[in-house]
Amino acid sequence: MTAPAEVFIYVLDLFGTMAFAVTGAFKAIEKKSDIVGIIILATITGVAGGTIRDVIIGKVPPNSIADPAYIVITVVTGIVIFLLFSRLKKHWNLFLKFDAIGLGVFTIIGATFAYNIFGLNFLAIAFAGIVTAIGGGILRDVFVQETPIVFVKELYASASFIGVVVFYFILVLDGSLYIATILGIIMTTGLRMVAMKYNWNLPTVHSND
Repeated sequence: MTAPAEVFIYVLDLFGTMAFAVTGAFKAIEKKSDIVGIIILATITGVAGGTIRDVIIGKVPPNSIADPAYIVITVVTGIVIFLLFSRLKKHWNLFLKFDAIGLGVFTIIGATFAYNIFGLNFLAIAFAGIVTAIGGGILRDVFVQETPIVFVKELYASASFIGVVVFYFILVLDGSLYIATILGIIMTTGLRMVAMKYNWNLPTVHSND
């Protein structure tokens, strides 16, 4: 991967980290956490997915430990949300939008990470993309004792998977990492936002009880 491409992916990764950290901070405030709890949940949400991906694939130390920029971003984000929450609390949709943006960015960042290591191995790309996208959100919800959003809400992991498919096939057909990255993020984020707006859900089991 060329130097400009590496910078492009790195900046996107930091942006995704910030986006997910926002959702962690919002969730912590919703649960009446103090400033320390807000920072901790923002950090867990922002870096957990990528850390899990790195450990499973064998990248040691993980990016979140090797590069202090990731932790700095989550801590600063937590503090900023804490200070500005009184102005933001009326805009709960901000939480949902940042969650959708984080989902899209982290899906494709994870997919790119796997592509750089394994090439056009779809299973590796899909696994890394989805784990990166949903890992932090799952831990965020578990820590506040909620059912993870990925299990109960509108298209979430499935939106991530569709984004990976778009990313993969653009690479196969065109070979442009930039185009594949941008369109993959747009597809995942856009599908998530549309699903939230129109309440699109996957089928569930209906009990007669």
